[in-house]
Amino acid sequence: MTDLFQLVVSGVAVGSIYGLVALGFVLVYKATETVNFAQGDLLMLGAFVAFTLIVSHHIPFWIGLALAIAILMAFGYLLDASVLRKALGRPQFAVVMLTIGLGAVFRAVASMTWGAETRQLPTPFGNGQTSLGGVAIADVNLAIIVGTALLCLLLYLFFRHTRLGIAMQGASQNQLAAYYMGIPVKRVFSQVWAISAGVSAFAGVLLAPVALINTSMGDIAIKAFSAAVIGGFGSIPGCVVGGVMIGVIEQLAGRYLGPGVKDVIAQVILLAVLVLWPRGLIRQGAGKRV
Repeated sequence: MTDLFQLVVSGVAVGSIYGLVALGFVLVYKATETVNFAQGDLLMLGAFVAFTLIVSHHIPFWIGLALAIAILMAFGYLLDASVLRKALGRPQFAVVMLTIGLGAVFRAVASMTWGAETRQLPTPFGNGQTSLGGVAIADVNLAIIVGTALLCLLLYLFFRHTRLGIAMQGASQNQLAAYYMGIPVKRVFSQVWAISAGVSAFAGVLLAPVALINTSMGDIAIKAFSAAVIGGFGSIPGCVVGGVMIGVIEQLAGRYLGPGVKDVIAQVILLAVLVLWPRGLIRQGAGKRV
């Protein structure tokens, strides 16, 4: 039972990262109806920026984390305002290909800037452990779980109780009606991209102690995309539920079914959900309103 509990906690921690990246997918999709396939590469850039600030410039961890999130948010805002906004009105396939191309550019720039070697980001959690009911849980796993829960709570309060959050919901429901109601839709879209990039940067810093920092760490977005679809693409709580589900099942499959099964189990779950619940586990209402 101790081994099982530790596997579940580890799975929840990894699944929380999947859920955060999936949250970035969902935020952009709900507002712009665009799937950003560069989401994982934004995570990678956020981790490298945090590494540069904290390790290279010796900035304290928490200040470096806040600065990395702020830098990625500014980058996400400018990315939409200068590049993605020009693709408005184009076919969805063209926008998808644009985000894939941007992801390739981000990886190339990261490789030229930081090199191809793997980096390690020191954190305040270190290699410590906390005992819960006689079971030793890695502090880094607890930090990931608590950090994800706090960020989700913060976003919930933001979208429910701030004027900007309500404006973003209105723009995501009906762009034309939101525009007629005085909401600056284009600027709101850029702000959504900024929030999505900031979430990815936060996820990258949380992931860094577990997976280390390299130019391919953004590949986690493949499983995060599965988590978003499983949870019901467009559902903010659903993407976190889908991520945690994949993370836990991955850990259990790797322990009891072999490492090969662990690598493909996310896609197996995705196919099963698409067959049984095509709209995802947490369905969204069919109507739109402002």
